[in-house]
Amino acid sequence: MTKITSLCVYCGTSSRGAASHRAAAARLGTLLAARGIRLVYGGGCIGLMGMLADAALAGGGQVVGIIPYHLKEHEIGHEGVTELVVVDSMHERKRRMFELADAFAILPGGLGTLDEAVEIIAWKQLGLHDKPIVLADIDGYWTPFRALIEAVVAGGYARPEIADLFTTVESVEAIFPALAAAPEPALGPEPERP
Repeated sequence: MTKITSLCVYCGTSSRGAASHRAAAARLGTLLAARGIRLVYGGGCIGLMGMLADAALAGGGQVVGIIPYHLKEHEIGHEGVTELVVVDSMHERKRRMFELADAFAILPGGLGTLDEAVEIIAWKQLGLHDKPIVLADIDGYWTPFRALIEAVVAGGYARPEIADLFTTVESVEAIFPALAAAPEPALGPEPERP
């Protein structure tokens, strides 16, 4: 795998989850800064998003937040990040996050995080990218998601190989070895439409 210089992290904006989830978000931010890996994330300053960004910034890391205009006030856009990009829509947010990232890590979160996880995995299945995706299954949070994937396969709606589209780890520290073990992406950027 080539060196990861920019990691997109999907995670929740709530602080009501388990303390272990909050600690994992902060730890990941610290580890990204220590490794000189730029954080790309949803641009909020609350919940796991805020803890992740604050820890990366405290460690001297580069942080790029992408937030839609309509959520800037709701998710309280993080004005202290290296760069806060305000976009017009959720679709543009996800596209920009994708474009800026070499790989993806998914921490616990709500429906927005689940949406982002499913979409980035589906894009990989469709051959739109082959960037590494790592689920951080902190305290078994993503176990029901993995069971859903198994149910989709068992129901005949996907091939067993979809489980190979992402790697699951149990700690944020394990994200980095998982990324290092991933094959180097062979696909270039999606071609522009005429």
